[in-house]
Amino acid sequence: MNEHLPNQNQSGEPDDWQAPPLPVDNTPPVESAQMSEVGTLSSIFYEPGATFEDLRRKPRFLLAGLIMVVLFGSFIFAFNTKIGFERIARERLESSSFYQNQSPEQKEATLRQQTSPIVKGITYAVAPLAFLVTLLIGGLIYWLGANAMGGSATFLRGLAVWIYSGFPPFVVSMLANLLVLFLKSPDDIDIAASQNGLVQASPAFFMDAKSSPVLNAILGTFDLFFIWGWILAAIGLRIVGKISSGAAWAIVLLVALLNVAFRVITALFSS
Repeated sequence: MNEHLPNQNQSGEPDDWQAPPLPVDNTPPVESAQMSEVGTLSSIFYEPGATFEDLRRKPRFLLAGLIMVVLFGSFIFAFNTKIGFERIARERLESSSFYQNQSPEQKEATLRQQTSPIVKGITYAVAPLAFLVTLLIGGLIYWLGANAMGGSATFLRGLAVWIYSGFPPFVVSMLANLLVLFLKSPDDIDIAASQNGLVQASPAFFMDAKSSPVLNAILGTFDLFFIWGWILAAIGLRIVGKISSGAAWAIVLLVALLNVAFRVITALFSS
């Protein structure tokens, strides 16, 4: 009667019974960084490709971003201290038609208001914060741009590319600006021309910013420091964002055009 039933072992299961296979984990392994964060700060100067490969494994940006914010804030403080906060405020006010139409007493009152300790404190505090905001916005642009081009970036990776692509040219230019500020006499510094820095490596260096502010702003975009940053950004977006070189350069050039537009609009309002 039971001759057609399968043989069973002691546990009551058929001899040919097999346990179902375990589920396969398709989660990609987490890659660990091969460089220290301090090491990436130096390797980005001479080995950008390998540095961005490591940033793709583990995005890092805190130390590099902090150094950039500190350098920027230090230059703003040193510039205002050496030139004189009152002289800077007076020259900026004199370019305003509203200030020029005031009486001498009103001008002095306006100047005292613009050079008060509260205004000074706000200036020194807002400048680094505004610079920090630009870093965050830049990281957002690179993140969205890389994904729009079919890449697989995250916001942290986009932020790492933005900061590390700007780190070498920014550090070199800021150190050069601080050196020039230290060596130059305050009377030899043109405040209007130094709005974009004391050290310029663009055709705008040979132009008068006051006579042709818009053309000066356009030519100032073709700065060697900017171009250095564009090249690093294209390398970083290609490696970290996993997109083609053409797509990476399209994002970089779009950001450059936005920078030109911003500089032109600023120049129009300031003139």
